[in-house]
Amino acid sequence: MRARHLAPAALLLPSALLLAACGGSSRAEGGGGTGSGTDGKGSLTLNVGDQKGGSEALLRAAGELDDLPYKIKWSTFTSGPPLLEAVNAGAVDVGAVGNTPPVFAAAAKSKIKVIAGSHSRSDGETILVKKDSPLKRPAQLKGKSVAVAQGSSAHYQLVASLKKAGLTTKDVTLNYLQPADALAAFTRGKVDAWAVWDPYTSQALDQADARVLTTGQGLVNGLSFQVAAPAALDDKKKSAALKDYTDRLRRAQNWVFKHPDVWAKAWAKETGLPDKVALDAVKRTRGTAVAVAVDKAAIASEQQIVDSFAALKLIPRSFDFGEFVDPRFNDDLPSSSTAPRTYGKAH
Repeated sequence: MRARHLAPAALLLPSALLLAACGGSSRAEGGGGTGSGTDGKGSLTLNVGDQKGGSEALLRAAGELDDLPYKIKWSTFTSGPPLLEAVNAGAVDVGAVGNTPPVFAAAAKSKIKVIAGSHSRSDGETILVKKDSPLKRPAQLKGKSVAVAQGSSAHYQLVASLKKAGLTTKDVTLNYLQPADALAAFTRGKVDAWAVWDPYTSQALDQADARVLTTGQGLVNGLSFQVAAPAALDDKKKSAALKDYTDRLRRAQNWVFKHPDVWAKAWAKETGLPDKVALDAVKRTRGTAVAVAVDKAAIASEQQIVDSFAALKLIPRSFDFGEFVDPRFNDDLPSSSTAPRTYGKAH
């Protein structure tokens, strides 16, 4: 039985998005969906970095790619860190990532600017254990092995959860694994716990005999970002296109919240996730996002991540996160502390 469930899960995970943590807000729809095409018309081209089932699929499903007055050339990345490497290199003008990849990129002195944010529930940011595990609370992780993707939002969620339990990463054995490899290790009992995010949380609960040891709710900021290249922001025409692009993403996210079932089916089609897993992830976290300003509170919250990773020597230096933020598109957006949406009882 386990082998039957493991095979499809292992196949699906590499193509599902590395979102909240390494990615930003993930979404999906079938048409086009390779992430390597071009939409729109006009002489201006905006180069957008994406992840499977990400911004392109979201915008397409919501009808926001219709009548684009400029072109969008899509490039697909497996996760946030390589996407931000492309932003730094000037190969990509903008892309969506979670709350932690910008910290690692900025620590490496990358040329990036955070230009837009969204705030989601953090129920999908979890530390998972097997259903039959003796572990009942985070403090019991002392001396145990934990799988986590380095530099992901799950990495910080693990740090924060351990700290709340009176522990540090030195009290556990960290296994730095991307989700596909982490799932295999978790399923085979090679690790005691797995720190991860949706849709992997929903998938593991559905297919890998997992249960939630703890979530990031109340511990992590639930933020994800659009990160742009400074050169694109300095170009008047590209800057105007970036403003329009972030507006379209905001409208698309509003559409997702109102049409969770439609979006879940589209996302499942794009990523290969089972329909139930996709809908669980949408209602647990993905559909709850609300567009927010990248304000002083958001910067202060990200600074906590910077300081935590610097203290643990997981990044080479500390720095002022605010130096990597461009607030020009904040406009009348609500504060970053605005509560995410909810579909009621968390899944």
